[in-house]
Amino acid sequence: MPASLTLVGAGKMGGAMLAGWLAGGLDPARTTVLDPHAAPDLEALCAARGLSLNPDRVPAAEALVLAMKPQGLDAAAPNLAPLVGSDTLVVSILAGKTIADLRARLPRAGAIVRAMPNLPASIGRGATGAVASAEVDAAQRGAADALLRSVGTVEWLDDEALIDALTAVSGSGPAYVFLLAEAMEQAGIAAGLPPEMAARLARVTVSGAGALLDASDRPAAQLRQDVTSPGGTTAAALAVLRRDGGLPDLMREAVTAARHRAGELSG
Repeated sequence: MPASLTLVGAGKMGGAMLAGWLAGGLDPARTTVLDPHAAPDLEALCAARGLSLNPDRVPAAEALVLAMKPQGLDAAAPNLAPLVGSDTLVVSILAGKTIADLRARLPRAGAIVRAMPNLPASIGRGATGAVASAEVDAAQRGAADALLRSVGTVEWLDDEALIDALTAVSGSGPAYVFLLAEAMEQAGIAAGLPPEMAARLARVTVSGAGALLDASDRPAAQLRQDVTSPGGTTAAALAVLRRDGGLPDLMREAVTAARHRAGELSG
């Protein structure tokens, strides 16, 4: 963990990351949180753990983490720029904001890490993609990795352009899974199940299958085959889902659309 840190924005994602950092050994006495709309639970956490919240004078920190809403970057930049020195590690989870965007608004920034976590990071089960600027040294990359790994797994990319593809898979991916559960619930109701039962079964089936996938070292394709008996009910359903224009084709089309949109939103 960095010896000192300033977090800008402590909403759902920023707050979840902060909790993970503190659990991972970040020094509360050398941690500053800047959030003009601090929620009561954030205020309580800072008071209980001795973090500095919205001080009049912000001390220099080894790492500056940007976790506010991306559209707030331009307004915040004049106040953030003085906090960045030549040795400051800047870690950004601002969707759509490239390393070039950040450097343009924080001209003294050298080492910059751009990261894209997803919603399960809020419960410590996130999948985060990250890319480092050329100025990030090994120690700074290790510090960034420790910060991001506190809320889940981290995949480091060599090419920033791949962030859009990662966003389309893991960043937007939880919504695809939630839609699957929603569709299963609706299909169960259509098949005659009581609505409350269909909702419970869909939720537990999706979450249970995800837990099994996480616990197993087998590929998803192998697990699918394991649960599919030739000529059985699952095989009949999969024949529908995998036909031309079915789920695999739709997923490729969806990821392509999300990647394209992510590129449009950059800047």
